[in-house]
Amino acid sequence: MYKFSVKSNAVLGILALLALLSFFAVENSKIIVEQKYYNDKLNAARLNQLAAKHIKKHRLEKGIFIDTINDPNETSLIGQEYTPITTDRGYIEAKLSSTNPNFAAVIVELLKEAGLKDDDYVAIAMTGSFPALNIAVLSALEVLRLNPIVITSVGASTWGANDPEFTWLDMEKLLYDAKIFHTRSIAASIGGGEDRGRGLSPEGRNLIIEAIERNGIKLIEEEHLEQSIEKRLQFYDEASNGKPIKAYINIGGGIASLGATINGGLIKSGLNKNIAMKNFPVRGAIIRMAQRGIPIIHLLNIRILQAKYGLPFNPIPLPEPGTGKIFINQKYNMKIALLVAFILLSIIMYVIYQDRKKHQLGSDSVPLTKSQEVYKS
Repeated sequence: MYKFSVKSNAVLGILALLALLSFFAVENSKIIVEQKYYNDKLNAARLNQLAAKHIKKHRLEKGIFIDTINDPNETSLIGQEYTPITTDRGYIEAKLSSTNPNFAAVIVELLKEAGLKDDDYVAIAMTGSFPALNIAVLSALEVLRLNPIVITSVGASTWGANDPEFTWLDMEKLLYDAKIFHTRSIAASIGGGEDRGRGLSPEGRNLIIEAIERNGIKLIEEEHLEQSIEKRLQFYDEASNGKPIKAYINIGGGIASLGATINGGLIKSGLNKNIAMKNFPVRGAIIRMAQRGIPIIHLLNIRILQAKYGLPFNPIPLPEPGTGKIFINQKYNMKIALLVAFILLSIIMYVIYQDRKKHQLGSDSVPLTKSQEVYKS
């Protein structure tokens, strides 16, 4: 008859095998769970993709060459390195990453977490630096039925919308005319240094002014940065029709929005329900809005947002709308996990019980020594 022992190789082997089988059972029982706001996120990502494809189609019809080295996904949303309207240096990897249509889903989540509801007004500061992010924001706002108030700094950093003949304002109008989006900028500035094109050539400044004029947009051209900031706030308030602005979105590093370049790094990327009033060199529109208690959505450091929301960095090819943990997440099936844990624990307790029982019976049957027999008698 087999002598039961919890320390025997056979028992330990069986317990190890059961533990391994339990692990596989729990791992393979994971269920897919839709994340919050799934339908809105998916619709926004699809609209984002549609808008980007419309711009690409237009560019190809115009015979515009796509640089497949710098724009490997052939989006037509990656500009040149330097043109007369290039204001400063940008990072091509960030521009490429922003073309992921699922960025629109991130914006949906940020807007929802900020507490936005149908018909709320949202003030937006766009630049030419991130046309793909501009499209993602407009896609989210369109799906959530919000009222955007957009002011654009037309100048763009490297690899942005820096084609003088096809600036962000031109893209915006193209999408508006196609009824993909139902909003356009209410005003625009040159952008760059002092929001007046400092650092650009006279030719570059004139090209931007021509782009603003051909799109029929009001020009913001103040002598001082502080005046440009005030003008923007005035335009936002007038366009909200007396209703409160419920959020402010900053895209890129527009100086009139930030106030100073350093401020971009002092404000957390993503949603800020409040901003600590630090020693900001100049308080741009983003800080002035925060002082009113308005939630701020700051879209500047792309890597931080990608890491937080599980978007791939510089993906090739571009993901399809609806993919990634921003949409779905895997979770353990707690019923299976608890059942497996109960069964495994029960078996272990049974083995321990049998082992103790064996030792108890063994001690009861041990024969007495001679001295014990004498003592007992």
